[in-house]
Amino acid sequence: MAGSAQDEAARSTEPSDGGQDGTAREGTQSKLIVPDDAVLALLGSSDENLRLAEELLAADVHVRGNEITLSGGAQDVLFAEKVFTELIAMAKGGQQVGPDAVRRSVAMLATGGKQSPAEVLGLNIISRRGRTIRPKTLNQKLYVDAIDAHTVVFGIGPAGTGKTYLAMAKAVQALQAKQVSRIILTRPAVEAGERLGFLPGTLYDKIDPYLRPLYDALHDMIDPESIPRLTAAGTIEVAPLAYMRGRTLNDAFIILDEAQNTTPEQMKMFLTRLGFGSKIVVTGDVTQVDLPGGQKSGLRVVQDILTQVDDIHFSQLTSQDVVRHRLVGDIVDAYERWQVTQDDGQQDRGGKARKGRR
Repeated sequence: MAGSAQDEAARSTEPSDGGQDGTAREGTQSKLIVPDDAVLALLGSSDENLRLAEELLAADVHVRGNEITLSGGAQDVLFAEKVFTELIAMAKGGQQVGPDAVRRSVAMLATGGKQSPAEVLGLNIISRRGRTIRPKTLNQKLYVDAIDAHTVVFGIGPAGTGKTYLAMAKAVQALQAKQVSRIILTRPAVEAGERLGFLPGTLYDKIDPYLRPLYDALHDMIDPESIPRLTAAGTIEVAPLAYMRGRTLNDAFIILDEAQNTTPEQMKMFLTRLGFGSKIVVTGDVTQVDLPGGQKSGLRVVQDILTQVDDIHFSQLTSQDVVRHRLVGDIVDAYERWQVTQDDGQQDRGGKARKGRR
């Protein structure tokens, strides 16, 4: 796709206009021709995509009709050309191009990776009622690809990186394709720093608050009216981790969410439930462990134990993969910096204490 868009680009090198001081400076100019039916999608509502591209790119961007002219330093123009080539490919393919796609395309190309943003952002997992679920970053696409390629995958990263949401989308896709006969969703019933106290009702009423995030994601991917029927038939099962003990899970897509709140023993118990024709995805954030009494997190320990085991893959997601509000990534980064200073401070205090005891 990118190649065909590149064929339409006429690129020339010529002196650019002089600066305000009247001195001439050499620059590069490149022209890209956008297919008429893709212009509106490329520029965005009220030209919002164009304005953002002008803000993010060092090259000057001018649009007249269906012609984009890029000018500036050679490297800046070459980079801008790559960005617009990818965006044109998305628009030509009928993909929705918004400010988020512009921002993520620039970020992906800035890393110098070989993956095409048009291919990464254009990978469809499932669609429902006109809404398509797809990866939005390179690491998310690598995570989705790993789920296809391996039997057991660990998705580890901060809040908002889509690790559970994408895993559930892949589970629904596998069920619809009849690759599995059921989906099993589970998470440990551990309170996140606050006591809920006595909860009235049946056993399912008591555990429902812990499992509600999984139901919320399901409602985005499956018609809500069909979920009770699928759960009653056992096609979809949402249960606390304790219910997994003693079972062998065949022909199933199994997701363990909030895995940082498992103990090493619970993690071993869960992973050994794997049966024939099944796939397991384990998701969690090792920076948000809610286990009481300073217990070790099974998600942290398992990385040391299973890293070298064949057909098990660990996908690491970062703040750059956060797909919630832009501030969420900034918050994650700020907490990571704060944690580093806390750890350094503890090491300094520990060193001084040892020195004093001498």
